Amino acid sequence: MQNLKVDESWGNACRQIVQAGQRMDQRGWVPATAGNLSCRLPDGRIAITRSGGHKGFLTDSDVIEITPDGVPVDPANRASAETLLHTQLYAHDPAIGAVLHGHSVAATILSMDEPSDAITLAGYEVLKVFEGQTTHDTSLELPLFHNDQDIARLATVVAPKLPGMRLGYLIRGHGVYVWGKDMFTALARLEGLEFLLACELARLQKKA
Repeated sequence: MQNLKVDESWGNACRQIVQAGQRMDQRGWVPATAGNLSCRLPDGRIAITRSGGHKGFLTDSDVIEITPDGVPVDPANRASAETLLHTQLYAHDPAIGAVLHGHSVAATILSMDEPSDAITLAGYEVLKVFEGQTTHDTSLELPLFHNDQDIARLATVVAPKLPGMRLGYLIRGHGVYVWGKDMFTALARLEGLEFLLACELARLQKKA
């Protein structure tokens, strides 16, 4: 019976990742093989998309198990190069149950054009989708980090700012990282953030 429960738990995690990947693909947030998705199971195991898969065409076999250090449990599997950014978040907060990373047009353009180290989002009703926000009459900052192919080094740059993050964060010329207590929450926050970034991009283009 215990093995059946374990298998059921893993199957649910795979379905959540597959469905989230399809939804992100439909909205153009994971072009080609970009992006990665993960979730933490109730027993602590971590499920994540394997490297190189198109997120719009995921199957259960495209989801692999990794250790808390980001190492595939099965050596034959290859995890995304950015796996450490997922495991960093799980280690930072035990309440985090899912992490999503996408590469939208709005996130990419705004991250490359913003000269400061954060994008400020203010006055939007959708800000209430993020934890702790009860009114549109507020402002939140989305931290910006320079892209770095050395993910371990990038993680050390991100780490000091994690406690104050409410929206997630954005890697310049790359994409966003958003998380939540479960996949539904993480996906809702990703959709909220992408909406806000699309609004900011539209306003920027209108001024041009």
